[in-house]
Order: sequence, then structure tokens, then C-alpha cells
Amino acid sequence: MDPIGLLFYLVAFLIAGGIYAILCLALNVQWGYGGLFNAGIAGFFAVGAYTSALLTAAPAQTHLGGYELPVPIGILASALIAGITGWAVAKICIRLKSDYLAMASIGIAEILRMVIVNEDWLTNGSLGITNIPRPFDGLLQGRDADILYLVVVWLIVGLVYLICNRLYDSPWGRALRAVRDNEDAARAVGKDVDSFRLQTFVIGAALMGVAGALSAHYFRFLSPEATEPLLITFLTWVMLMAGGSGNNKGAIIGALAVWGIWSMTEILTNRLPAELATRSSYIRMLLIGLLLQFVLQKYRSGLIPERSPPGIAFDKDHDKTHG
Repeated sequence: MDPIGLLFYLVAFLIAGGIYAILCLALNVQWGYGGLFNAGIAGFFAVGAYTSALLTAAPAQTHLGGYELPVPIGILASALIAGITGWAVAKICIRLKSDYLAMASIGIAEILRMVIVNEDWLTNGSLGITNIPRPFDGLLQGRDADILYLVVVWLIVGLVYLICNRLYDSPWGRALRAVRDNEDAARAVGKDVDSFRLQTFVIGAALMGVAGALSAHYFRFLSPEATEPLLITFLTWVMLMAGGSGNNKGAIIGALAVWGIWSMTEILTNRLPAELATRSSYIRMLLIGLLLQFVLQKYRSGLIPERSPPGIAFDKDHDKTHG
């Protein structure tokens, strides 16, 4: 591969890796902070992707929308609509425990996907939505535009990372982890457990919507195949478990590491004989599963495990001074 081709392969890798990093940070808020087993990531990703695409794409007779709004408005709207969808799902499911919440969330995510596939008037069904713009469209063309989009994606990754860190270190984050670790004890000291879980689910869903919007604008085309649970839900869970649940740096490192293996194994499986190449996705799933087994055997809490933030002693002194 020539150096220019390698450079732009790296650009494409980092754009996709950044989108997965946002998904991992979102899941880390739900699972790493709050212990909420959301197996419906693909549904919230799809809501965000289609919201931004419908609002920003050019007018078309085949689907709703086509309002040609600015891309930042589309991304903000994707967070809002995905958050509202997360609120509706959480109101129904938030009292369910672990595996029951997982089953309910994946069922609702599949309902959302089926709506996308079958309601042609809304999303153009399996034919998808075309002419989805990117930020700063017209400023640069071709590969230069990809580099600019890479900068945009990683600026948003940085912003989401800072927000998630502030949430983790805040009194809200400490209370949320108390709910995660011992729900009965948190209730006993007066914490509104259901409210904390609801807020956590909504924040994570909104961030998943942002990741969906960035994916739609990157590819400029959106169809139901882009929201497959294998590529969205399964990979995101593997990334977070490998990187370190409860640690935002681990979420980003896990996203890049697992996406690197997934994308490189595609290159390898494409070189297999034709009879094996048709089974390449299963071979890649096997390799990812083996990787996760290795990481969790060697690093039980992921590559970068969760660490409680400092400041407890300070808080005690603060209470003595101001109590």
C-alpha cells in the first residue's frame, strides 16, 4: 500500500474509531456508572442517525424530511430525540433488573429498527436516504474533506469525554455509583434510585444518538444495514469490556483496539478462499470473542480498570468546615 493510501486508510479508521468511542462512552455512563444493561444500543444509534439525516438532507419525494437544516442542528436534534426515546424506554423498563432490562431494551431496539425498515414514507425503507451533508460541505473536497471530518469527530469525542468525566467526578456520579454497587443501601439513605437510573439511561441514549448522527454524515448515505446489532450493539459491548468498564479512558482505548482488530481482520478474511470468505463475519466474531477472553483472563477489569476519584477526604474536611 502506498503512503497516501495508508494515510487515508488511517483517517477512515480513526473516524470510525471516534464514532465507536462515543458509543463506548455512552454505554459506560449507562453500564459503567449506573449498572444498566442496555442491549438496545443499535436502536438509539438508529434514532439519532435518521433524525439528523432527515433534518439535514436535501428534499426528496421518497421520504419525510429534507429540510436542509445546518448539520450542527441535526446533531443536536439527534441527541434530543434519542434522549426522549431513551426516556420513554426507561419509563417502561427502568425497574427491571440486569438480564430482564437487557431483553426489554433489545426488544424495543428491534421494534425501532423494524419501523425504520417498513415505514417507507418516513425513512425510504431499505433503499435508504442519500445526499446527507457533512459539516463545512463545500469548503473542501475529496480526501481533504475526510481529514476535516476527522477533526470534527474527535473534537466531539473530546467534548463527550470531558462531559463524562465531569459526571463521574460529580456528587451525582458518586451517588449513581452507590446505586450501582448497592441499590438497597442507596434507598435506605434516601436516594431516589429510579430517578438516578432514568437520568443515566437518558444521558447514555442521547450520546448514542450523537454517534448515529456522525455516522450518517460520514457515509452520506443511511440505510437499515448501518444499524445492524452485530456492528453496533455487540461490538460496543466488547469494546467497553475490553477497555475497562467504569473508566472513560478505557472506553476510548477499548473502542480503538477492538475496531483495529475488526477492521484488520476484514482485510485478512477478504483474502480467504471464496467458500470461507462468505463466512468471514463469523470468523471475525470468533476472533473478537477470543480477544475478549484473553483480555478478561489477563485483565479482569479491562485494560484500564475503574478507579474511584480522589476527593473523599477533601469532602469530609469541607463538611467539617462548613457543617
